[in-house]
Amino acid sequence: MDNKKFSAKLDLIGINPFVYVPENILAKIFEVSGKNKSPISVKGKVNGVGFTQTLVKYSGEWRLYINLKMLENSPKRIGEIIEVEIVFDESERLDLIHPKLEKAIYDNPITSKNFENLNPSHKKELIRYINNLKTEKSIDNNITKIIRHLNGEITFFGRKIK
Repeated sequence: MDNKKFSAKLDLIGINPFVYVPENILAKIFEVSGKNKSPISVKGKVNGVGFTQTLVKYSGEWRLYINLKMLENSPKRIGEIIEVEIVFDESERLDLIHPKLEKAIYDNPITSKNFENLNPSHKKELIRYINNLKTEKSIDNNITKIIRHLNGEITFFGRKIK
C-alpha cells in the first residue's frame, strides 16, 4: 500500500466532520484509481485507526468525511489537527442483501421487477438500511415498508418508485 500521509484540521459542514485532502494526494488517488469523479473508494488510518470510506466531491471540493467509527467524538473535535493516511481502495465492496429482504423481494414478480429497475445507489441504500438494523422486529417492519415502497404504495427515504 503506497501510503499518503498528511495532517489536517478537522472541519465541519452542516453536521458532518471532514478534512480536505491535499492536491498531491488527490492526484495520486486519481492516477491509481483511474478516475477523478466522485465517489472513490479509499482506505487508510485516522490517528492510527484504520478505516474504509468513500472520498466525495461536494460543492467543488474533495472531502474525506470523518465519522465516529474513524475518530471517536469527531463532531466535538472540530478544529483539532488529525493525522491521516489515505490510499485508493481497489477491493470490491459488496453489500450482501439480507436473506429476509431477498426472499420478500423475489417472491413477488412486481417487487422483483421494480427492485431490479432501481438505480444502483437506491438498491444499495435499501440493502444497507436493512443490514444496519439491530432487532428482528425492526428488520421485519422495515422489510414490509420496503415491499410497500417497491409496490409503489409509499415513499421510502422520500423516494418514489418511477
